[in-house]
Amino acid sequence: MIAYIVRRVLYAIPILIGVNLITFALFFVVNTPDDMARMHLGVKRVTPEAIERWKRERGYDLPLFWNGAAEGAGKLTETIFYRKSVRLFVFDFGRSDRGRDIGEDIRQRMWPSLALAVPVFLAGLLTHVTVALALVLFRGSYLDAWGTVALVVLMSISALFYIIAGQYLVGKLMHLVPISGYAGGLDAVRFLALPAAIGVLATLGANARWYRTLFLEEADKDYVRTARAKGLGELAVLFRHVLGNAMIPILTGVVAVLPLLFMGSLLLESFFAIPGLGSYTIDAIQAQDFAEVRAMVFLGSVLYIAGLLLTDISYTLVDPRVRLG
Repeated sequence: MIAYIVRRVLYAIPILIGVNLITFALFFVVNTPDDMARMHLGVKRVTPEAIERWKRERGYDLPLFWNGAAEGAGKLTETIFYRKSVRLFVFDFGRSDRGRDIGEDIRQRMWPSLALAVPVFLAGLLTHVTVALALVLFRGSYLDAWGTVALVVLMSISALFYIIAGQYLVGKLMHLVPISGYAGGLDAVRFLALPAAIGVLATLGANARWYRTLFLEEADKDYVRTARAKGLGELAVLFRHVLGNAMIPILTGVVAVLPLLFMGSLLLESFFAIPGLGSYTIDAIQAQDFAEVRAMVFLGSVLYIAGLLLTDISYTLVDPRVRLG
C-alpha cells in the first residue's frame, strides 16, 4: 500500500511541473510582459517609458530564462521564470500587479470560501445520496418515475436561475436573509444560508440522478438477489450492500472535490458578494492582475492533483483489490 501511494505521488510531480510550464508559457511567451503592460495601463497610446516603468515595478523587466548579465547562480535566479514560476512550488506567490501580498490575500479569503463550500458539500452529499436511495427503494413506482423527471428538470435549469430566483423570492420578497455581503462569526450564518441552499439545490438534479444510476447497477447484481433470497429487508440490502459496494465511484467524485473546496464557488461568491477565493479570482481577471490569476491557476492545479491522490488513496481503503495489487 505504501509503495502504491509513493508511486502515485511520484506520478503527480511531473504533472504539476508540466502544468506550471504550460501556465508560464501562456502568460509570458504567448502573452509577453509588454502586452501585459499595454493591457494593464489601458490606454491606446502607451509610451515605451511607461511600459518599461510598469515592467520594472513588477519585476517583469528581467530575462525570461537566462540572465547573462548576472553572476553565478543569479543567471538562473534573476529571471522571470525563477521569480514568477519556480517560487510557486514553495507557495511563494509574491506580490500582485496591484502591490498586494497574494499569500496573505489567499489566507484571508480561504475561510469565507470554506464557510460556504463545506456546508454545501456535506449537506449536498447527504441530500443527493438520500434522494437517490429513496428512488431506488421505490424503483418502478410512480415516485421513482416522477422523481426522475424532476431530477432531469432540475439539472436542465441553469445555476444562475436558482441564484436570481432565490435572491428575489427569499431576500427581496420574504426578507428572510440578506442577499449579499458577509460577516464573521455566527453572523455568517445569515449571509451563507441562502447561497448554501442554492448550492445544494443547483447540484441536486445531476448528482442524485448519477447516484441513482450507480445504485440501480448494484441493485441488479447477483449478490444483492442472494441477500434478498436469504430474507434480508430492502433497507438493509440498500445500506449494507448496495451503498457499500457503490462507494468506489462515489469516492471518485467526492474525494476529488475536497481540495477544490478551498477555491470557492465563482458564481455563488460573486453574486452574493462573499469575499472568498472564487470572487478573488473573478476580481483578478476583471482587474487584469496577471500575478493573482497565475497564483490561482497554480493553486487550483495543486489542489486538483491532491484530490486525485486522495482518490487513489481512498481506493486502497475501500477496494482490497487495489491494495493487494
